[in-house]
Amino acid sequence: MTPETATPRDGYFGAYGGQFVPETLMKALHQLDCEFKAAWADESFRADFDRALREIAGRPSELYFAERLTRDLGGARIYLKREDMNHTGAHKINNTLGQALLAVRMGKQRVIAETGAGQHGVATATAAAVFGLDCEVYMGSEDIRRQALNVFRMRLMGTKVVPVESGQKTLKDALNEAMRDWMASVETTHYVLGTVAGPHPFPDLVTAFQRCIGSEARRQMLDREGRLPDMVVACVGGGSNASGIFKPMENDTDVQFVGVEAGGRSMHLGDHAAPLCAGSPGVLHGSLSYVLQDADGQTAPVHSVSAGLDYPGVGPEHSFWKDSGRVEYTTCSDDDAIAALMRLSETEGIIPALESSHAVAEAIKRAPSMGSDEILLVNLSGRGDKDCNEIQEILKRRGNGQ
Repeated sequence: MTPETATPRDGYFGAYGGQFVPETLMKALHQLDCEFKAAWADESFRADFDRALREIAGRPSELYFAERLTRDLGGARIYLKREDMNHTGAHKINNTLGQALLAVRMGKQRVIAETGAGQHGVATATAAAVFGLDCEVYMGSEDIRRQALNVFRMRLMGTKVVPVESGQKTLKDALNEAMRDWMASVETTHYVLGTVAGPHPFPDLVTAFQRCIGSEARRQMLDREGRLPDMVVACVGGGSNASGIFKPMENDTDVQFVGVEAGGRSMHLGDHAAPLCAGSPGVLHGSLSYVLQDADGQTAPVHSVSAGLDYPGVGPEHSFWKDSGRVEYTTCSDDDAIAALMRLSETEGIIPALESSHAVAEAIKRAPSMGSDEILLVNLSGRGDKDCNEIQEILKRRGNGQ
């Protein structure tokens, strides 16, 4: 669908999506929508993007058979899609390279971003350095504390990291501040939104840049096993890594999808970050989707041991997939995520990000009840270097620190 033929429902997934933003942003969103559609239809842009994925991100990422973990658990054969091996250590670089190229195409010399775990911030800083763009990243001061390594990496690449002191000082608050910046600077600035949430066209745009994950995984599974996996598991915060691996296999109805949200300390409001499992439809950051809300309809506080999942909303397509039943959504507690991180580290020599550990935990739970002829694919969305200090402190407080 071209901008000229777009219907009023363009930008929606069933009932979810839209553009619930101040009037000052409508022009920028319309420009971005038109420019993205034109770029995505332009063979030279696609060639530049594919080249950036190869030469900068280091794609394709590996498909790895977790032999020892499979043997220890029994049941399904477990494969890992190794997004942790990308340059900058996560799937985030796929999207930031695409959006940086788009910013250059639009003639904008400054980019801004929000970040929680810091991986999107580092990836944006990297893309900005590669393409010569000025860059500022908004980050909650609590996340700055627990992700100090990523803050240093961003600054090392010339990016200004702006601490956010409002609210819970985490991802939602960083996104609020980035939106405010963009409203005041749309003429010269492109907002590199890091996930599949936000107003149209961001959910479509980010999924397009992230679908390389699932396209590769699909080809790799056919090459390795001669068939597709029985189940694909991914963690879900805003939802970009999950969308990236689910979308290219969406029409393969024999493949079951499982999205894992942050169960935190408990399922009491304020103790978790699981809007799909415990929220209700509402508007947050420019789109209608599932949101965690209190009794008055205000956005509720959230918690997760993983900074990248510490968000009260989710992308609108995930909300559509939930209602349609195409994806099963569940939760993983902080404790189970930490245990999964330690188990994968000990059995495979791979330290996953805390975010990805939620998906690993679900695989550990499900694999034993599956047949030995079945295949379970986990999107290992990032590596855990950034989390090592935080995990060490948690383990010390529990009396079993290294």
